[in-house]
Amino acid sequence: MKSFKFLLLFVLVFSFAACQDDDDGNLFDNEEPDDVVGLNYTEADNAEFATTYQNIITALNGVPAIGIVAEVNHSNNASTAGLSLDPTRVVLFGNPNLGTPLMQANQRAGLDLPQKMLVYQASDDDIIVAYNNTDYLGKRHGVESVSTLPMIAGALKNFAENASGETIKTADDNNVVLDEGIIEVTSNRPVDTVYNQLLAALNANPNLIVVAELDHQANAASVGMELRPTKLVVFGNPNLGTPLMQNQRSVGIDLPQKMLIYEAADGTTKLIYNDPAYLARRHGLDTNLEQLTTITGALSNLAAAATTE
Repeated sequence: MKSFKFLLLFVLVFSFAACQDDDDGNLFDNEEPDDVVGLNYTEADNAEFATTYQNIITALNGVPAIGIVAEVNHSNNASTAGLSLDPTRVVLFGNPNLGTPLMQANQRAGLDLPQKMLVYQASDDDIIVAYNNTDYLGKRHGVESVSTLPMIAGALKNFAENASGETIKTADDNNVVLDEGIIEVTSNRPVDTVYNQLLAALNANPNLIVVAELDHQANAASVGMELRPTKLVVFGNPNLGTPLMQNQRSVGIDLPQKMLIYEAADGTTKLIYNDPAYLARRHGLDTNLEQLTTITGALSNLAAAATTE
């Protein structure tokens, strides 16, 4: 009996230790995004990274209503910072016919639009294709009842499955609440003023790269829809972002950083962005990463520079 108790204790202790990462102490798998809230993905073990990524680009270009906003090669960006990252790319794309109704219901949905698709090569050479599912998008912004969500869900699923040749693995956890992980700053200045001040602050910092600028209102008008002024800027710093992806690859879906500036119903201007502490929780990042503190301060400073008179 004593031998059995000792064996059981050993198994329990070993099992607990085995589920932790010895390097960063977190419980998430660095390669497969099983535990990431709201992240659907495919996993292909006999695929080529370049081919899989190109499959997505070709499919997106084949749909006239979809526009590719930006392509970000996280691995190349890492190398410019003297860092190493296995093949990792993200493409930003959108369809104003489908996305605008979400922002008409809640402009804050523009923080998670356009859509993103992340492709990376895991250490076992499996190719992961991942994207934020519409359950996540709907709950985070309170737009679950918008009629275009099912069409978005179907399109994302088709793009990922056709690119990888594998079936989608649906996120085990879609437990996100309204406005979770969103930091907001209010200004009485017009949207364009706040937006231009943000761009000026970004361009004044040689470590920051503006990846994309998106005028959601103009895109809505291009398909005959109305939307209050709503603008997005996407930007990043590979010196800070790369270590996060080295820690957990899935965080590449939330990089580069984004700030959304919009005119609220009361006429005030809102600037919102993702709280780095929330991204750390969502992706299981090691909370001791010094880059998280630096990013938190940098985003706060940028928001202040944009909204201060």
